[in-house]
Amino acid sequence: MSSSPALSARGSRLAVLAVGLCWLAVLFDGLDMFIYGSVLPHMLEQQALGITPDQAGDLGSYATFGMLVGALTAGTVADRIGRKKLMVACVTLFSLASGLCAIADSVAVFGLGRTLAGVGLGGLLPTAISMVCDYAPRGRGALTIGMLMTAHHAGGILSAYVALWVVEPLGWRAAFWVCVAPLLFAPVLVKFMPESLSFLLAKGRTEEAAELARRYDVELPAAPSGRQGATDRFHALANLFRGGEWIQTLLYWLASFGGLLLVYGVATWLPTLMRGEGYELGSALTFVVLFNLGGIVGMLIAGRAADCFGAPRISAIWFALTAAGVFLLSVHMPPAVTMTLVFLTGVFLNSAQTMIYATVSIRSVPENRATAVGWTSGMGRFGAVFGPWLGGQLLAANKGDWGFTAFALAGVSSMVFIGVAALRGGRKSSGTGAQQELATAH
Repeated sequence: MSSSPALSARGSRLAVLAVGLCWLAVLFDGLDMFIYGSVLPHMLEQQALGITPDQAGDLGSYATFGMLVGALTAGTVADRIGRKKLMVACVTLFSLASGLCAIADSVAVFGLGRTLAGVGLGGLLPTAISMVCDYAPRGRGALTIGMLMTAHHAGGILSAYVALWVVEPLGWRAAFWVCVAPLLFAPVLVKFMPESLSFLLAKGRTEEAAELARRYDVELPAAPSGRQGATDRFHALANLFRGGEWIQTLLYWLASFGGLLLVYGVATWLPTLMRGEGYELGSALTFVVLFNLGGIVGMLIAGRAADCFGAPRISAIWFALTAAGVFLLSVHMPPAVTMTLVFLTGVFLNSAQTMIYATVSIRSVPENRATAVGWTSGMGRFGAVFGPWLGGQLLAANKGDWGFTAFALAGVSSMVFIGVAALRGGRKSSGTGAQQELATAH
C-alpha cells in the first residue's frame, strides 16, 4: 500500500523509543550499582554508620548477592507476570532500596537496602536485554544489545559525578537520595513501554503480538514450541557433564568466577584503592569515569575483535592485559600515565568477561545453549559476591596495597582457565553466531 513507507518510519521511531526506554532503565541500574563504590571512600573517612573496612567489603558483597538472586529468579517471575511488569518492579525496587540506604541508621539496615537493591539490579538487566531483542530494528539486534550494555557503564560514570558534586557539600546520604530519582521513571515505563513480544507469544496472545510487531515495524519472534519442564532443564544441565564435557564446563565456570570477581572487586574498590595510593578524592573518582568509559569502548569493539580472531582467544588475551593493567595500578606513576592505564584496563576487563559468555554460547549446541550460558553466569556471580568481600578483608588487615595484586591474580586465573578451555575445545569460533547472546548474562 502507498502508506506503508510512512507506517514503517513511524514503526521505526516507536522501536527506537522502546529500546531507548530500556537504555535509560539500564543507565539507572548502573548508577545504583556503582554509587556505593563511588561514595565508599567518603563513608570510610567519615566513619559513617561506624563502617569498618571489612564491613565495607561485606556490604559490597550484599548487592552482588542480591543480583545473583535477582538474575536467577528473573526468568521465572517474568514468565508469570510479563517482562514489562518485571522491569517496572525492578526499577521501583532498587529505587526504594536506595531510599532505605539513605535513611539507614545502622550497618544492618544499610546492608538490607543494598541487598534489596541488588535483587532489583540483577533482575532488570536480563529482562531489558530480552525486551531489546524483541524491539531492535530489523537486522540490528547485536548492535542494539551492545549499545544497551553501554548504558550500564554510563551509569557508572554518572555515579562518579554524583559523588563528586553531591557528597562533599551534602554528605553521603544525598547520593543515595539521588538514586531514588529513577522511581519517577517507573510511570514512564508503565505508559510507554510495550510488552515483550516473546512473552505474548508464550501466553498464546498471538494477535496482540502481531499487532505490536506491525506497529513497531519489527520481526515477530518465532512462537515457542512448548514450555520447557523441570525434567528438560535437568536434562540440559546434565548434558554439560556427560563424557568429557564436565572438564570444559568447570573450566568455563572457573573462568567466569575469576572474571566477575575481578569486575565487581575493581568496580567496588577502585576509588578507595586509588586514594590509598595517594590520589585525592576528585582524582580517584576521575578514575571511575575513565574505567567506565573504557568499558563502553570495550563493549563496542569486543565483538569485532572476536569476529576476526575468535572469542576464546580474545577473552584469554584480554584477561592477560587486564591482569597486567590492574597490577600496574599499584605502581605510582605520573597522573597522565595512570589515567591512560585505568582507561585501557576498563576496555579489556569488562569485555574479557563478556567474551567468556560468547565462547560458551558459540561452543554449545542450540538445545543446551541457554542452560550453558545461564549456569556459567550463575557460577560467575559467586565471584561477584567474593570480590568486594576480598577487598574489604585486605583493607581491614592493613594490606590494601595487595588489593590490586589479588585482583590481578584473578585475571591471570581466568586467562588460564579460558585458554585451556579453548585449547581443549579445538573447534574455532568466529563470534558471529553469538553476537546476540554475548551480553545476556553479564
